[in-house]
Amino acid sequence: MRTLGIGPDGTSVGAVGLGCMGMSYAYDPGGRDDDASVAVLHRALDLGVDLIDTADVYGPYTNEELVGRALADRRGKAFLATKAGFVAGETRLRRNGRPEHIRAAIDASLRRLRTDHVDLYQLHRVDPEVPLEETWGAMAEAVRAGKARMLGLSDVTVEQVRTAQRVHPVAAVQAELSLWTREATAELLPFTAREDIALIAYAPLGRGFLAGRFGSARDLPDGDYRRVNPRFQEENFAANLRLLDGVRRVARRRGVTPAQTALAWVLAQGDHVVPIPGTKHVRYLEANAAAAGIRLTGDDLALLDGLPAAVGARQ
Repeated sequence: MRTLGIGPDGTSVGAVGLGCMGMSYAYDPGGRDDDASVAVLHRALDLGVDLIDTADVYGPYTNEELVGRALADRRGKAFLATKAGFVAGETRLRRNGRPEHIRAAIDASLRRLRTDHVDLYQLHRVDPEVPLEETWGAMAEAVRAGKARMLGLSDVTVEQVRTAQRVHPVAAVQAELSLWTREATAELLPFTAREDIALIAYAPLGRGFLAGRFGSARDLPDGDYRRVNPRFQEENFAANLRLLDGVRRVARRRGVTPAQTALAWVLAQGDHVVPIPGTKHVRYLEANAAAAGIRLTGDDLALLDGLPAAVGARQ
């Protein structure tokens, strides 16, 4: 696995990471298998897929507990990232960037993760009711206390990154980035490259769509959140198959899978970009990791860049 640097101290991480949300939250809740997920996490570290990404709200809380269990005897092999800034309500998530919440959240995350520090502590979303400087200042306290090595932001604007940087360095920014969500390529991607900030690309497979394993929205498991995602609704799903057809064309001529092609496109967006595809299956993990070795040609990239935008709102 090739690596790239993240943060000011020269830390290296594998070019492909692992998003853990779907192991216990949002996707296929009836298919949860913690033992299988632990096996995936262990195999990931063996392959050099060492950026392990979770969040307190996933579950809520159960995903951090799962990751903590899996890493209990191999913490030193992982670059462990978690997030705070969401609170799970009865019907929906709400943002909470109050400093007192952040201070309590890091301590609770460390207990669930069975560690004394995380490598990357991220603000899941900016709370519009709290000045970002106050939230970020509380997160910087975690670094000074040795509870976090570095800090990151998720789903933010360039101006919000600049605001945070004036308080404490930003090591990484998370953004949804895939062939069906390309908005980050316009401004955020070049900005993070210039500032030497890692861009962690979540949902790089279009929430599984670009892997080509679903023939229609009806193939999604009961209780799966994607059943209400606008892009997976029947009319939009059918339209988005045109995008998938283009991915499949490139995959066939390169002798790789559609998922590997989609990941290779994300990796081609910059040497500072780390996609974090999620999976509960070792075979898919291994295929995703192998995408780090795929180099798309100029013709491949031109075809993929020219594919139509996804139909339906991002959610």
